[in-house]
Amino acid sequence: MTRASVRCALFLAAGCVNVINAQSRPIRATGSGPASRFGSAGFEGDGYVYVAGQGARRADGSMPEKFPEQVRQSLDKVRSVVEAAGLTMDHVVYVQVYLEDVSRYAELNETFAAYFPQTPPARAVLGVARNSESPVQINAVAVRDLAGRKPVAAPGFGLSKAFSPGVLTHDRLFISTMPGLDPASGSAPAKPGDQVDMALDRLRSVLQAAGLTAENMVFVNPYLTSDVPMRVMNDHYARRFEFGNTPARATIEVSALPEGAHIAYTGVAVRDLSRRRAVRPKNMPPSPTASPCVFAGDTLYCSAKSGFIPGPNGGVYTAETANQARQTMRNLLDNLEEAEMNFDQVVATTIYLDNLGESDAFHGVYQKYFKGALPAETTLQQLPPGDRNATADGQYPDLEQMSLIAVRSSSAAH
Repeated sequence: MTRASVRCALFLAAGCVNVINAQSRPIRATGSGPASRFGSAGFEGDGYVYVAGQGARRADGSMPEKFPEQVRQSLDKVRSVVEAAGLTMDHVVYVQVYLEDVSRYAELNETFAAYFPQTPPARAVLGVARNSESPVQINAVAVRDLAGRKPVAAPGFGLSKAFSPGVLTHDRLFISTMPGLDPASGSAPAKPGDQVDMALDRLRSVLQAAGLTAENMVFVNPYLTSDVPMRVMNDHYARRFEFGNTPARATIEVSALPEGAHIAYTGVAVRDLSRRRAVRPKNMPPSPTASPCVFAGDTLYCSAKSGFIPGPNGGVYTAETANQARQTMRNLLDNLEEAEMNFDQVVATTIYLDNLGESDAFHGVYQKYFKGALPAETTLQQLPPGDRNATADGQYPDLEQMSLIAVRSSSAAH
């Protein structure tokens, strides 16, 4: 029996494929699925397993009463997906936690530490208005090959039992949320611009500790509250990256951040710059703040898109979530096609809705763009519903937006 055959026998319960070739495939796990009711519990591609957002609701529909139990239930579901892929929690390198009550942050840390006794993953934590099915929602990324996996600390950062400031793998660096807080006092500076710079400085310190620079970044999530104006954030952010060659980006205004922060950055960097390539459709001008998509080897990280019609006189001209979703999918397809890819190569999506009650309306459109298994998905409502009135020129606010990760086969690399 060949080594590949032995490995396939071991992974038979997870729906075996030739893992040596690392072709993309859905992961099916008993008792776990995306908290939004849509998509695959997990999806593997390019040597990584993407675990869909997992909520705390039990199989019988009940909800654990206490917060630590809710966290454990969510993490148990993450673990079941990881194990269905033939891995363990030691393979998890990055986790995102969405909390409806961010004041439970200290309790979250206590519970987290028990699940990662060796080397905790990088982690992002943010406060949201509403999750799909529970006060806690957790997604994750696990690496199949543990070679090269190690935590990254930086000056002023100790290695926490709950998370690492950064985690290196054989080809990437995953960075935890770096808040705009003064490391000495633990408080936010008075000026929003200083908060942005402090968060970016902390991001840079983790990159430098890993031997990388801002050039290596392929994707960034700026998470900010209404206390930091978007204009200020963009102005300071743009100074840190090369114009037209910035990382892909999903900028998300959130309800709250842990420890009183108002801005935090998290993201992914590629270790080998020769494997980094930005992708920009012709209808998108170069941007000082975000590239539409960026390759890290065979993995494509795409910026969040909304129902904004690009080009002259562009804007959002419909008040319905479903119609905005059609334009969002069209915008994302432009990016994928520029990369010579399509929606069936998408392995993970993150969907932000103005009103989670309109999830079915969004997904009714979303699902039509996929021919095969739906990707691993996380869906949430990060803020209370906003004002939906049109402006004087007939434009409407964004009611949804989505970012994605896609994987091409190695034979398609160029």
